[in-house]
Amino acid sequence: MGKSAPDPTPPQETSAATTGTNVSTAVANAYMQNMNEITPDGTRTTSQTGTQQITDPYTGQTYDIPTFTNTTTLSDEQQAIKEQQDAASLNLATLGNNQSSFLNDYMAEPFSYSPGEHEGWALDLYDNLNGDRLADDREALEANLANRGIRIGSKQYDDAMSSFTSGKQTSRDQFMLDSYGQGMNTAQTTRNQPINEITALLSGGQVSQPSFQSGVGVGGIAGTDNGAIIGNYDNGLMNQWQQEQAATGQFFSGLGGLFAGF
Repeated sequence: MGKSAPDPTPPQETSAATTGTNVSTAVANAYMQNMNEITPDGTRTTSQTGTQQITDPYTGQTYDIPTFTNTTTLSDEQQAIKEQQDAASLNLATLGNNQSSFLNDYMAEPFSYSPGEHEGWALDLYDNLNGDRLADDREALEANLANRGIRIGSKQYDDAMSSFTSGKQTSRDQFMLDSYGQGMNTAQTTRNQPINEITALLSGGQVSQPSFQSGVGVGGIAGTDNGAIIGNYDNGLMNQWQQEQAATGQFFSGLGGLFAGF
């Protein structure tokens, strides 16, 4: 009695419809957003250079996906600069490579710093800087003591000279301590200097590439949800069939009531 319920669209057909639309939308977006660009420093062009096939593992449908290549071309002025910088970079790299062989033996010897060598250097430096001043200060102290009536050999004299000597020794020791750190830093700087020079040579120079901004102001195309469209369509057919079934049932129910009165 009445027609049978409509068959729903097969899932693979729904999936194929959705995937196919998404692929087409993605391809359209790729063409729209990979525009050619022209700047004062150069140009960049985008072109399709081939296709790549992909197969949907669920539906078995195969799609041809375009592949693109971006080509950057410098302006004549920037190209000339790049060629000069490339030549300079090659020269520096060659020089750095030649000089780097020096590091084989240089780095084989570990860094060392001798406190004994430093002490002799620091003492000589201190004496050169403070020798005359030390003598002047001693003479001034002796004169001051004499003016105060403190004679050589007295306890007051010996205490004053002892304090003077102790103060000068403390100053000398502090100079030695401070200069040790300075000497260590100087030795390390001297050690690292050839390494830093060769590293700088190897770094070379870099050219400034043109700045591109692909796709600026170009919005992507929204995908179409074919799965939802097909699902709504199937639901509509089912609702229509259910309504027809209900109407048919009411019709026959009414006929049954009519004949029951006879």
